[in-house]
Amino acid sequence: MQNKNYNIYSAGKFITTNHILEIVNPFDQSLVATTYLADNIILDEAIEKALSVKDELSNLSSQKKHDILKQISNEIFANRNYLANILSIESAKPLKYALAEIDRSAHTFLIAAEESKKNSTENLVLERISGAEKREGIIHYFPIGLIAGIAPFNFPMNLAVHKIAPAIASGCPIILKPASRTPLSCLELAKIIDKTELPKGAISILPMDRETGNLLVTDERFKLLSFTGSPDVGWKMKSKSGKKKIVLELGGNAATIITQSADLKDALPKSLMGAFAYSGQICIHAQRFIVHSSLYQNFIDELKIATLALKYGNPLDETTDVSNMIDEANAIRVESWINEAIQQGAKLICGGKRIGSYIEPTILTQCNNTMKVYAEEIFGPVICINSFETIDDAIQQANNTKFGLQCGVFTNDTFELDKCFKQLEVGGVIHNHVPTLRYDQMPYGGIKDSGLGREGVKYAMLDMLETKILVK
Repeated sequence: MQNKNYNIYSAGKFITTNHILEIVNPFDQSLVATTYLADNIILDEAIEKALSVKDELSNLSSQKKHDILKQISNEIFANRNYLANILSIESAKPLKYALAEIDRSAHTFLIAAEESKKNSTENLVLERISGAEKREGIIHYFPIGLIAGIAPFNFPMNLAVHKIAPAIASGCPIILKPASRTPLSCLELAKIIDKTELPKGAISILPMDRETGNLLVTDERFKLLSFTGSPDVGWKMKSKSGKKKIVLELGGNAATIITQSADLKDALPKSLMGAFAYSGQICIHAQRFIVHSSLYQNFIDELKIATLALKYGNPLDETTDVSNMIDEANAIRVESWINEAIQQGAKLICGGKRIGSYIEPTILTQCNNTMKVYAEEIFGPVICINSFETIDDAIQQANNTKFGLQCGVFTNDTFELDKCFKQLEVGGVIHNHVPTLRYDQMPYGGIKDSGLGREGVKYAMLDMLETKILVK
């Protein structure tokens, strides 16, 4: 991909500004594209245009919304290789994972198309209550209004789509701020959206600096803020968001429990993927492994062999398994956490070295909650493996964290699975897989410091619609 210029998408138009944003390939630090940052004036114009088409958008028929969403999905599928290359270059995501993300994005629009046609009317019997004889309630769901979306760098297309697609299906305008490091795939999506019959101004995709972006949080013209990012930033946003609804997806340090009844041959390749896919820069990265003592040493030995066999290289190479992190500053942070943990008593099994923004896939044992690599979200290619004796002990270890997004449980014992589902303090329990597994139609989100509310098209739409009842 040669150095290319991207206009930003504001109020239904592709525009430039005086604020140039350079996009650098994290793998080789080459300049791959330039685009622009929106300022307060451009954001205000986008807001006013979105509000001006709000009624037109809310009155779109279910069939029209379905057709628009289906058209976007089809266009993404038709251009999957081109889009995956752009995503891979801007984020250093290995191509095989970039292709999977583009496919997921297309499926997410398809799911939204299906949801847009479902009956959104309910009848409520009221005459069961004294004084309500001959009364009935008719419940409709109406678009909440203008939505602000803030997407992160790690899934630059699909996590943006998880805000845009349900907004279209709900009949809500949305202004989306992509991550400044990875806006290109979103701006390519804007080109696809612009070809549809969606009212111009219903969607704006605007890279912004922090000061302008903060207006998405504080401006009362927005009725919902949907943010995916770090807990520190997310909870501060909530305190400044005023009266608007807010949905926060804030990540965590997800655990994977591997019980005595688990099939280790099945668990090992899935654990490898959950541990090191996209260098661990995933909200549901499998960071903490809690393995039954009877399988513990075998699991470590086999996972080490598989980890050392991972191929490092250019993300555009289809055989690359791991590549660079998003930038050197984050790689330096991860390296310092590894070294600090070793000084505090953790045992290094493999990895641990840094070259520029590349961190070797790293396995540690003998970790505890005093170590950042175990207690915090590392967002890097590092995992901790500890052992347990009883399922109660495993659940206690998994819950001993301020986070609660998802947990993987490898077990073939229904009692163990039922106990984990009831007692694990997380938003989702994944059976016989790592917590990194996500299907785009499922409710997705966490508790405790991992967030507030749920994504997944149907569940995101619940926050984008207001309930109104007619009593007659």
